[in-house]
Amino acid sequence: MCGLAPYIFIMDDAIEIRPGRTADVFAIGRVLVETWRATFRGLLDDAYLDRMSPAEQAVRHMSRRSAIGVGHFVAINRRSGALVGFANYGPARYSAPTPVGEIYALYVLPAYQGRGIGDALVRAVARRMVERGTMTLYVWVLSTNPNRAFYERLGATPVETGTIGLGGHRYEQVAYAWRDLHVLISRDAGAA
Repeated sequence: MCGLAPYIFIMDDAIEIRPGRTADVFAIGRVLVETWRATFRGLLDDAYLDRMSPAEQAVRHMSRRSAIGVGHFVAINRRSGALVGFANYGPARYSAPTPVGEIYALYVLPAYQGRGIGDALVRAVARRMVERGTMTLYVWVLSTNPNRAFYERLGATPVETGTIGLGGHRYEQVAYAWRDLHVLISRDAGAA
């Protein structure tokens, strides 16, 4: 089994990746809303984005924390103490014959994107899944998401399409999968 380090330092120790805590959910709600508004403005219904509430997102993530196998990893700016990104993960939301994991949410504030934080969060999730005996990991991404190539750069491949309802509208989405998490983790050798 692959051991999961409790802390992963990246960017010259400026960012700390650690398991999420209950106290993080309000900051998670803020990061999610800020990221959605910056990323999806003009791609999703603007009224829907404007109605999004950090407090409602915090409540949603708090309720997720009580589900078996669900967790968060968070990215913390070590200088300011601010939460700047997170990954929410757990068992896949669909039935599968073997254990399959899913990243439910992965968001990094726009000012921190492109600095390796998303990569580190995905790899932390992958290591945790391998520790739990899960070798496959999925993530659903809106087809209009301008950051879809991020998952492809990390070796995920599109495997399925579907739709999701948001604010009274239907949007297309794509499922990306890593079929062997050891490959994803091995790309990270020496970084943790």
